[in-house]
Amino acid sequence: MRSAAWFGATGRSGMIYRSWMRNQGFGPEVFDGRPVIGIATSASELAPCNAHLHRVAEAVKRGVWQAGGFPLEFPTMATGETLMRPTAMLYRNLMAMEVEELIRANPLDGVVLLSGCDKTTPAMLMAAASVDVPAIMVTGGPMLNGKYRGRDVGSGTGVWRFEEDLKTGRITQEECFFAEGCMARSNGHCMTMGTASTMACMAEALGMQLPGSATWPAVDARRFETAQRAGQRIVGLVHDEVRPSAILTRQAFENAIRTNAAIGGSTNAIVHLLALAGRAGVPLELGDFDTLARPVPTLLDLMPSGRFLMEDFCSAGGLPVVLRRLAEAGLLHGDQLTVTGASIGANVADAECFNDEVITPVERPFQPAGAGTAVLRGNLCPDGAVIKQSAASPELMTHRGRALVFDSVEDYHRVCDDPELDVDADTVLVIRGAGPIGYPGMPEVSNVPLPKKLLEAGVTDMVRICDGRMSGTGYGTVVLHTAPESAVGGPLALVRTGDWISLDVPSRALTLEVGEEELARRKTQWQPDAPRHTSGYAWLYTQHVLQADRGADFDFLVGCRGHEVPRESH
Repeated sequence: MRSAAWFGATGRSGMIYRSWMRNQGFGPEVFDGRPVIGIATSASELAPCNAHLHRVAEAVKRGVWQAGGFPLEFPTMATGETLMRPTAMLYRNLMAMEVEELIRANPLDGVVLLSGCDKTTPAMLMAAASVDVPAIMVTGGPMLNGKYRGRDVGSGTGVWRFEEDLKTGRITQEECFFAEGCMARSNGHCMTMGTASTMACMAEALGMQLPGSATWPAVDARRFETAQRAGQRIVGLVHDEVRPSAILTRQAFENAIRTNAAIGGSTNAIVHLLALAGRAGVPLELGDFDTLARPVPTLLDLMPSGRFLMEDFCSAGGLPVVLRRLAEAGLLHGDQLTVTGASIGANVADAECFNDEVITPVERPFQPAGAGTAVLRGNLCPDGAVIKQSAASPELMTHRGRALVFDSVEDYHRVCDDPELDVDADTVLVIRGAGPIGYPGMPEVSNVPLPKKLLEAGVTDMVRICDGRMSGTGYGTVVLHTAPESAVGGPLALVRTGDWISLDVPSRALTLEVGEEELARRKTQWQPDAPRHTSGYAWLYTQHVLQADRGADFDFLVGCRGHEVPRESH
């Protein structure tokens, strides 16, 4: 056991390690060579999606004790998207670095990762891949379905819709206040297929989470039963020496990409999976997300693309049903190893669907193959951009319009309600300065609300282009992750109001209709903005973050650094 270097040591060092642990009331028998299991919890009242994880940790501990391990809970930072400014994405890499070093620095033979909100799940998986000790993920589960005046409302997705209704006078501010509590009525993360739900499903599709555990609601007793089983299973993973490197293979990532297409998952999964693949040493490119997703139909009728919510998905059979249907259609590597010790195909072989409206059959899918996230190329995004087709308007998939350009999302918000704004339904809104370096942190601001004058005229969607991200709970015809970003002189920085832009999603093209000579001339005139940060973490971030098409990880964190025991301190 790795922990033997601490608790099995002789002399003064061993006495120090063991005696100080015993001040918590542990008897000497816990130092008998049994596996020491860390429980990394991102529980925090500042991250509402993760606030209940201390209860999940208690269930994990029961399982570890039952299997003969020694559980030790430790806190990590919590990157909660709901409160953190300027964006939780700024801190995903910091959390990944912290969790990696906490695992490496401590006497842990295996670790259970407790996450919830958007960035905590990928951050912990990235850490586990880099340190490569046996690990298992336990996500905190979604909230119960939102209920507002007799109908289901989804967290996040409902926010955007209520905002539009408020702007156009269809509801009052008092009704909005009432709706807030209706959307968030239990512990847990967003119950739409936002980024939190998506990344929980990605952890399960990758094989790093127990089958079915992505969808149990946070307050369901089976969420804690699953956590207890994970505590039991991590002890087995330690004994069997099964590490993340054995699970996070190219085939596992292909399974995750296809699963993301099948569930209508968040575009943010692309950035997180690219970063995780970089940590695991798996070759993965932005184009793989388009190539691998094209033959996959969308099976899940879930908000923001559809009607239902995560509680309905769970009751219909959960992710194992989706995985089984993909496997039977030849769209899943069924022999891929998982944390159960069995293959993913074996895990879901008996999965049964209880509602074909929620999880549609492959032969009668919610949306046809090719309706997933598309990767665009062109002179406006030479390194790629993405668009979530299932959440966009079909009539805008091929569109040509004049650009209305804003250098920041704040600039747009200052004028978007102006009745004199020079904009119509064909206008292409361009929001720049929202990329990894430009903001910094690549915030979820790309799906800006439509101008008030268009909403009042009955317009419900328009083409928007940005180098930032969009909430997984959002919807609309929004081109995201445009790379290279404007802050580093990407073509988005050269667009001017009045330029014509052509979007052709079927051809995977995004074109700025300006000649090469004119673009070259504009490039010579372009000057980067003065750095916003000259010290501290934000400075470190802007100096080392990679572009969106490479996962926005830090350049110095790519790869696996292993779990070698650090030098003794006594």
